[in-house]
Amino acid sequence: MTNSEPSTAPPPRMPADGHMWVMVFGDLVIFGGYFVIFMIYRAMTPDDFLLSQQRLDLTAGVANTVVLLTSSWFIARSVAAARTGEHPRAIRLTCAAGLCGALFILVKAYEWATRIAHGDTNSTLFFSFYYVLTGVHLLHVALGLLIMGIVVRELRNPRRRRMVLVESGAVFWHMVDLLWIVIFALFYLMR
Repeated sequence: MTNSEPSTAPPPRMPADGHMWVMVFGDLVIFGGYFVIFMIYRAMTPDDFLLSQQRLDLTAGVANTVVLLTSSWFIARSVAAARTGEHPRAIRLTCAAGLCGALFILVKAYEWATRIAHGDTNSTLFFSFYYVLTGVHLLHVALGLLIMGIVVRELRNPRRRRMVLVESGAVFWHMVDLLWIVIFALFYLMR
């Protein structure tokens, strides 16, 4: 092809649906507000927050971080497989990401049950923030699992297979993972 010949390649486009990006941006703004409020309260009573923070199970937090990062890798590979027409592989990878999401929920449920059994309810400001933020995040994980189910349904049906839906599901799931990274850093690591 010479420089004078028109290109037949499709123009570059942003992956996923624009509406998904608006939703993701909105979620990030809302969570960002939660994070700022958490930091303000933490700055007002750092010793109380540190004392409560030390009661969290760092191993469970690390495990959930590894699980979600692994799920992000699976969903990214699923999108790549779907783009090349490897739909059975994309389905398997999406299901693997979903299994990681379900494992995240189980680990978080175990962690919550353990904390509550030890008397760490929302009676302290730290644990109030902890249960609200991890709870809202958990709802996003559940919604992400529903979205992945829809993606699998799309990939199984040769007449559907809308790439924009597969990409939108991945964008949402990556946002869920990103939010967990910030939550993990704020609640488990920051001293």
